[in-house]
Amino acid sequence: MNTATFHALADPQRFQMVELLRQEPLTVGEIAVRLNMRQPQTSKHLRVLSDAGVIDVQASANRRICHLRPEAFQELDEWLANFRQLWQERFDNLDDYLQKLQEQKPDALSLKSGDES
Repeated sequence: MNTATFHALADPQRFQMVELLRQEPLTVGEIAVRLNMRQPQTSKHLRVLSDAGVIDVQASANRRICHLRPEAFQELDEWLANFRQLWQERFDNLDDYLQKLQEQKPDALSLKSGDES
């Protein structure tokens, strides 16, 4: 797993940029306006995202259009899949345990009622 991806997404402003780009490709200027940031600051954050492989920036005349790179998120998803599997196994074990408790509950109730007679 590329730790640069985590570093890039850890910053709240860069995370907001990714959220904007999830909806559609945007120019640097559009991102700056939507996030109420100055363009140089926006460009600096976008450079970090680009260097981490999270976005691609394409020049079109005097505009730079930013797109998310699905590969970065596929890699992240593959890494997280191991954790999903671990938690699924734990939830399955918890479900089995709860089922056993439910099955034992009627027996425990009948024992209590038998003690009263």
